[in-house]
Amino acid sequence: MLQISQLYIYPIKSLGGFSVQQAAVTDRGLEYDRRWMLVDDNGVFLTQRILPAMALLQLEMAGPALKVYPKNDKGNSILIPLEAESGDEMEVIVWDDTCSSLLVSKDADKWFSEMLGLSCHLVYMPDSSLRLVDKGYAQNGEVTSFSDGFPTLIIGQASLDDLNQRLSMQIPMDRFRPNIVFKGGRAFEEDEMHSFTINGIQFAGVKPCARCVITTIDQVTGEKGKEPLQALSGYRQVNNKVLFGMNLLHEGEDIIHVGDVITRH
Repeated sequence: MLQISQLYIYPIKSLGGFSVQQAAVTDRGLEYDRRWMLVDDNGVFLTQRILPAMALLQLEMAGPALKVYPKNDKGNSILIPLEAESGDEMEVIVWDDTCSSLLVSKDADKWFSEMLGLSCHLVYMPDSSLRLVDKGYAQNGEVTSFSDGFPTLIIGQASLDDLNQRLSMQIPMDRFRPNIVFKGGRAFEEDEMHSFTINGIQFAGVKPCARCVITTIDQVTGEKGKEPLQALSGYRQVNNKVLFGMNLLHEGEDIIHVGDVITRH
């Protein structure tokens, strides 16, 4: 039996995420997941790929707001309201997509610019901004948030266990930033999970996730290393891409919980 063992949300793209016991599945992924993003003065998205220090900014829910703070200085924090449907508009770029967003506040821009040492802006994706999933994989004109390309990502705990057996130093699941982690399956069973349901929501595994250097960044210290890409390239490389995890599309909206059964079709 396959069951959800962990659920993760990453409200601000490329910053620290947090685990939850339940999550609402919306049209563009888990509620609040990657609805905010940091961009430079030209509107281009920022990630840990070029700014590993982003890993050191942690988030948590604080009532009707997100609390953001450096992992080594929780007292130096800022609150970001969850309801952010108004603000000056800004066109932003995420990979090959250009989409509309709302600037959160000048205070947020100032705080993040100071934390990261460069001029940047915090933006929010309103419901009216519809970023389409790659047409080569879309099934029903699905949309996503500021994710790299798909609404949700699933990884089996057995896959990480298999990887860790090949490493001299074990790494945690946070290196791979999944939304859904499941237990009870074989290593890399997610590769074959093309159709399944969770609490009545239909999911489809449509594209294995190609991994980048973010997986080599320690999410606690911000330091870079060679693993796990070096180990994974030895047995998980296809067409020069290292694959780990499965990108999902879905049909339906409801609440999913840690402990929910995953039914494959």
